[in-house]
Amino acid sequence: MPSISSKAFFGILAVLLFGVALVGVMYKYVEQRARMRMHAAAETGGDPRRGEAMFIQYGCGSCHALKDVRTATGMVGPPLDGVALRVIIGGHLANTPSNMEHWIRDPQHVAPGTAMPNLGVGEGDARDIAAFLYTRAK
Repeated sequence: MPSISSKAFFGILAVLLFGVALVGVMYKYVEQRARMRMHAAAETGGDPRRGEAMFIQYGCGSCHALKDVRTATGMVGPPLDGVALRVIIGGHLANTPSNMEHWIRDPQHVAPGTAMPNLGVGEGDARDIAAFLYTRAK
């Protein structure tokens, strides 16, 4: 049985180590996303996965940009990446789950004349959309 050269051995070892590191990074990313979803669901009482579907269904992406969400390429409202870390939403509300839901459901009541329209979002849908938005820390 022929032996492999030191160069080939270290090349194979480097590829294996790179593969292990890549799997580790992917695992940490998936774990972090799952923790964010659980935390957002606990904070809001909503379902972040359903919230993403509702975000798309209500057409929120026609005004707001949001990375990795199909149809979320709008340029009218602010981009929503990092919204979970903002201190203020809707121009003057503290960023809390109940305020986020109120803003989503009735923006004209919160800030009369705002460009954000009242889309008739129901209570449960607003809770789920808020849960989804609270997964958007980056």
